[in-house]
Amino acid sequence: MDPEMDYEALNRTNWDERAPVHAASRDYHVQDFISDANFLSDVVKFDRPLLGDITGLACVHLQCHIGTDTLSLARLGTASVTGLDFSGASLAEARKLASATDGTGGERLGFVEASVYDAPAVLPQGSFDLVYTGIGALCWLPSVAQWAKVVRSLLNPGGRLFVRDGHPVLLALDEARTDDPVLGWSYFERGGEPTIFDEAETYVHTGGYKFQATRTASFNHGIAEMVQALLDEGMRVTGLVEHQSVPWNALPGQMTKDESGKQHLVSSFSQNW
Repeated sequence: MDPEMDYEALNRTNWDERAPVHAASRDYHVQDFISDANFLSDVVKFDRPLLGDITGLACVHLQCHIGTDTLSLARLGTASVTGLDFSGASLAEARKLASATDGTGGERLGFVEASVYDAPAVLPQGSFDLVYTGIGALCWLPSVAQWAKVVRSLLNPGGRLFVRDGHPVLLALDEARTDDPVLGWSYFERGGEPTIFDEAETYVHTGGYKFQATRTASFNHGIAEMVQALLDEGMRVTGLVEHQSVPWNALPGQMTKDESGKQHLVSSFSQNW
């Protein structure tokens, strides 16, 4: 690990540049949220069967980005949803969306700018019925054990956590290989040591926008590390599902999109399972 590099600042710069581009992308459907009071994000629609009834719950959405999933949670009937993100540019877009959808869920949204690890200092502890974190979030955090402590501090007695993320095996695969899946990165945490990626692209259609902030620091977490972190905080695991799809093209050249837009791994390896 480079002790001189601020990995969170590196990632924040990356997300700050991408936030307005994501909000303008057709893939985030911002105009659909504004024009259709019942519109939900694909992420929350996928999560809904396992998420269950969240009517009347006080919810906090960690790493909320531009707020489309946050608004979707509000439209499922939550009493309120607080979105937290470390990117000021992302929250600027989230607040625009909330304002544009006031009366159709946006009025129940609030947003706080902070790192996930700083959440207990800026949010009322023990006051949330539901902590929600969406897909593609945990890889930006160096310690899943510290994340679990944050979750526990935010939940009220009897509250629950809902988390869906990319499978750690997927995140350990070498995206440069297009013949067969090959492990190129660590499956486990490495004591806060990140994998540095330099990518000029993003995961949604941008019309050819050229990004300047291309470097990110990513951290993988094994399934057992995630589960044990929650158990260590006295939480009870009531469900564990391994999905066979993700909502983005994680391995270009190795995945295929189904009719609902989900991406699946296609190779001789996956066909043999």
